[in-house]
Amino acid sequence: MKNKMEMQFSALSQNESFARVTVAAFIAQLDPTLDELTEIKTVVSEAVTNSIIHGYENDAEGIVYISVAIQGDLVELTIKDEGVGIDDVDEAIQPLYTTKPELERSGMGFTIMENFMDEMQVISHKGEGTIIRLKKHLTKSKALAN
Repeated sequence: MKNKMEMQFSALSQNESFARVTVAAFIAQLDPTLDELTEIKTVVSEAVTNSIIHGYENDAEGIVYISVAIQGDLVELTIKDEGVGIDDVDEAIQPLYTTKPELERSGMGFTIMENFMDEMQVISHKGEGTIIRLKKHLTKSKALAN
């Protein structure tokens, strides 16, 4: 059985921690390892921060959307914004690439997401926004016993 949750919130930097904790609370029912939980929280932080800083360029009028689905040991995350979009996704996912060097951004967000998750897909259209789809199979899960 697939269990799902969705939420949306204003594109404000203070809401990043809300998103991270809410997703962690939802997946806690799978009894993830501490490392798995930390990795998922980090990925949510990176994706939400990208939406706020790059997608909406810190425009608090924007909305960030998150959906999480769990089935068995699989966690599927989708983080979406309706911001400016990404010019070149292939370039944007390269390590150290950033469009905001003046903000001392490291350009490692997508690299972190890719390394911490089993699958990452980035879909973006200029002027329409970005969707990040992430999947991770958990190694220690109550769901495996069911």
